[in-house]
Amino acid sequence: MQHWGARVLRAQVGQCVITLPYSDKVSQQQGAFHGGAMGALADIAAGYAALTQAPAGSEVVTVEYKINFLASCQGGELRATGRVVKAGKRVIITSADVIHIAADGRETACAVLQQTIMPVHKTY
Repeated sequence: MQHWGARVLRAQVGQCVITLPYSDKVSQQQGAFHGGAMGALADIAAGYAALTQAPAGSEVVTVEYKINFLASCQGGELRATGRVVKAGKRVIITSADVIHIAADGRETACAVLQQTIMPVHKTY
């Protein structure tokens, strides 16, 4: 995500917000943000939100996610807000909303994600 220019805006217990600026690194052939970039951004924002509620000394891995793409957008930036829906003992359920913020400040909903995360022991 550093290669793409993403940055964490805010991280707190149960929530994480990450932005991704538009560039040719994250766009598809028609000039819009690529769905893979939107999916990765949502996955990471929701994963970091889960990490805030995982046991100490743990990492988290995505077990599965489902994403719905709502709009195609280009220029400006994307903002993904990941949230913990329920932190269980074995899995953490999260969601993420991805919005596009145009140069003029107009916001458009781009994607929604629901995800299952599993805490795992750090191996490094």
